[in-house]
Amino acid sequence: MSFSFNKKLPVPKEIKEEYPVPESLMAVKKVRDQEIADIFTGKSDKFLAIIGPCSADNEASVMDYCERLARVQEKIKDRVIIIPRIYTNKPRTTGEGYKGMLHQPDPTAPSDLFAGLVAIRKMHIDIAAATGLTAADEMLYPENHWYLDDVLSYVAIGARSVEDQQHRLTASGISVPCGMKNPTSGTLSVMFNSIHAAQLSHNFIYRGWDVTTTGNEYAHAILRGSVTKHGQVLPNYHFEDMELVLKMYEEQQLKNPAVIVDTNHCNSGKRFEQQPRIVSEILHSRKYSPAIKNLVKGVMIESYIEEGAQKVGDQVYGKSITDPCLGWEASERLLLDMAERA
Repeated sequence: MSFSFNKKLPVPKEIKEEYPVPESLMAVKKVRDQEIADIFTGKSDKFLAIIGPCSADNEASVMDYCERLARVQEKIKDRVIIIPRIYTNKPRTTGEGYKGMLHQPDPTAPSDLFAGLVAIRKMHIDIAAATGLTAADEMLYPENHWYLDDVLSYVAIGARSVEDQQHRLTASGISVPCGMKNPTSGTLSVMFNSIHAAQLSHNFIYRGWDVTTTGNEYAHAILRGSVTKHGQVLPNYHFEDMELVLKMYEEQQLKNPAVIVDTNHCNSGKRFEQQPRIVSEILHSRKYSPAIKNLVKGVMIESYIEEGAQKVGDQVYGKSITDPCLGWEASERLLLDMAERA
């Protein structure tokens, strides 16, 4: 056999019963979800900042980081809504390397998926309860979404997953905004096909069940840049890119046209320090064109306590063990500037 069946894991219902969301937090999440949804429908003109580490590697430093975000959120709540980026599954281009807390709650230890499921659910609940900020996570594995569906206020579908049928169908059953990234090739039609699929109702097999979804009217585009077949990195956050995306939205007649711009990855050429400059250009484009202001709802920023990145095992507190991130001081300045200009 090519599979070794190591251990039967608890189903989401069992994990949720053992680690329930407190009623007080459920009430907070309900309010947050509506505030965020109102941005995507155009009822609110607030700007979204989806910001946090490339990967959430441990609860202590991520909690510290999110508590800092909460203090900034109180200062800018009239103009900007902060969604902590708490990514617990890490896609790997070659399949090698650290795959996130789901796999390794201790990055220096072997994989432990049961402990990982408990750790990521506990972390999301603890941080939201302590800060009042319900978070975003990437849906790397569609079958795992149900372990966290009741604690998330935003879901992202990555560039390598956006063409996958199961991701698109599962996104159609998610009740909060779900961002579909353009694929690594940059082909916008692929992203738009995913948004279209996610906004429709579907019947399919999910976790051994025959399920029917209602469609997700908040499914939208995330622009993250691309790589050509020759390895050239191309950004797609410029004014002309926004005009093209707006035109494609109008042609497709999709619900709630919206764009979130990922300021790192191929948009920055993985030069994390360029993210404030990219945000500045996006805000300028919004100010120049009312149509683009209505389209671009926010940005996605990779940020942590210490700038840059480190290797697993270096144990520098609050420093990314995957992609390099903006440090806290620069991140705080960026958020405050964003509130002034959005």
